[in-house]
Amino acid sequence: MASTTPLPSTSLPSSPLPSAPLTVGFDLDMTLIDSRPGIRACYLALAERTGTPVDADLVVTRLGPPLEDELINWFPAERVEEAADLYRSMYPTYAIAPTPALPGARDAMAAVREAGGQAIVVTAKHEPNAKLHLAHLGIEPDAVIGDLWAEQKALALREHGAGVYVGDHVGDVRGARAAGALAVAVASGPCDPAELRAAGADVVLADLTEFPRWFADHRAARP
Repeated sequence: MASTTPLPSTSLPSSPLPSAPLTVGFDLDMTLIDSRPGIRACYLALAERTGTPVDADLVVTRLGPPLEDELINWFPAERVEEAADLYRSMYPTYAIAPTPALPGARDAMAAVREAGGQAIVVTAKHEPNAKLHLAHLGIEPDAVIGDLWAEQKALALREHGAGVYVGDHVGDVRGARAAGALAVAVASGPCDPAELRAAGADVVLADLTEFPRWFADHRAARP
């Protein structure tokens, strides 16, 4: 008589079931693009237009937070909103063409797509200007959401179901954690690896050239 004893679990197929495709969010400035040349040029033009001295070389060492957070260092509080509007209107003329993609940016997005996932951009930059950068560089994410900083980024990450968020700033790490996403930090911006780890980054990469290999390992390890 054939045994009716259930087969032991070791006789079941050992290969894991396919994982659901991931949505991965990316920051823009100093994660996907080196916006320092363009931002520097725009600040110099803003200073000339307004007659207000701005140390553009200093500005580009601390990119990440919202524009208004930087402008308050150079303009009286009552003029910050006006200066921000002017800067954003000048930005397409001065900042788009000089700004290159960072090494690995295209390959990082391709790695997500090749895995069947979606790649979105969530940035503090004014959304129309963010889209101009990406179009100029021929980078086509599945969605671009702008004007969100730090924990505010969690709104877009949760809406799009992002399981991973990649950024260069401690504010990006906070945004990922607020969204319940894996915080992957790249040390290509103003924050060094120690700062990023102290902020709670789950993974710290030198830059996006290391992302495809990490992402492949991450997918393989997913349950």
